[in-house]
Amino acid sequence: MISCYVVDDEPLAVELMEAYVRKTPFLELHGSFGSGAQAFAALEKEPVDLLFCDIQMPGLTGMELSRMLPEGTRIIFTTAFSQYALEGFKVQALDYLLKPVSYADFLAAANKARDWFSRKPAAPSATGLFVKTDYRLQHVAFDDILFIEGMKDYVRVFLEGNQTPVVALSTLKALEAQLPADRFLRVSKSYIVHLPKVRQIERGRIVFGSVLIPVSDNVRDDFYRLLSQYSIIQ
Repeated sequence: MISCYVVDDEPLAVELMEAYVRKTPFLELHGSFGSGAQAFAALEKEPVDLLFCDIQMPGLTGMELSRMLPEGTRIIFTTAFSQYALEGFKVQALDYLLKPVSYADFLAAANKARDWFSRKPAAPSATGLFVKTDYRLQHVAFDDILFIEGMKDYVRVFLEGNQTPVVALSTLKALEAQLPADRFLRVSKSYIVHLPKVRQIERGRIVFGSVLIPVSDNVRDDFYRLLSQYSIIQ
């Protein structure tokens, strides 16, 4: 199945594309959005395979959104203006549908997407996540993460070999849900640690360079139990 979002600021156009997606057996609708900004926010939380996206929208246009997609997400443009076709193909859109879109044209574009994804190498198990930093999505590999610090609506992701953390717009709770539970543990209100990276504990606190991370009493037993699988506690 190819997971899809529909993005269009015209409600009738959204309804039509939703109906087309549901009518097509190999497509699966995961959401619909009335603006590029809403779609961008959704992609941050749940990347999908394919967007059916209008080009001319207020705020973040479809063309701008196409340059901010997560790796592996492709786009099929829908628009009432034929002059955008060349620009659409410059950003490697899979196809370009001119409104009003017939189901026959939609299906031809969807089949083109199915052919493209069938030729794409099978994706390995998840090796990282996308975080929203500034106005783009940045991929962060799980293996590179040392620890994550929560700061209200922001987090700081500290990476191995980098002195400057990645500052991302997210809550610690939202990020925690995307991390492998056997490798990452929230050890206190403000910190998640990558257990295989723990190398030193001092007076009950985890040491990462000059940063000392406290371990809450309610997770202390789980912390040492999980840590014994990876690190210095044997």
